[in-house]
Amino acid sequence: MSTSSPRDAAETSAESALVAAARGDQAAFAAFYDATAAAAHGTVLRVLRDPAQSEEVVQEVFLEAWRTAARFDPARGSARAWVVTMAHRRAVDRVRAAQASANRDEKVGVRELPPYDSVSEEVQVLLEQDEVRRALTSLTPLQREAIDLAYYGGRTHRQIADDLAVPLGTVKTRLRDGLIRLRDAMGVVSA
Repeated sequence: MSTSSPRDAAETSAESALVAAARGDQAAFAAFYDATAAAAHGTVLRVLRDPAQSEEVVQEVFLEAWRTAARFDPARGSARAWVVTMAHRRAVDRVRAAQASANRDEKVGVRELPPYDSVSEEVQVLLEQDEVRRALTSLTPLQREAIDLAYYGGRTHRQIADDLAVPLGTVKTRLRDGLIRLRDAMGVVSA
């Protein structure tokens, strides 16, 4: 009396389907796919942790399985183990390729970056701040107040108008005139 489990029957079914697929039987390959796709997908998903990439890799694995089905040897292992091994190898290859690409990008990025001088950057910022402060002194008090509320206070034009109890058009005029005067005082050439 033989005691074969449902899993053994499924393995035998998958193996016979793969052997038939090696002879070009598309229906047999569909049966092989149905019997082994979940295991292959699960293996790939555990390695990649990305469902979209996992589906892509599983598709590549089954395409390879279709093309190389004649190489399957039932004496060396089950059809399920064969396809899961291919899936695992393909997933690991994908991870390695992604890591190699990231390493290349990092090396190229590091090589292409000019040396960064934080001291000169800080000095440049301080000089620009001093230039802006000097230019702000050339504004009328009304223009300076409107620009201060807009750019340093983060207020909208409507909020400035409400705060200063002046019409919105007046605020916009003060801001425009103030910005023009700042541009001229800082020597910025308009394009």
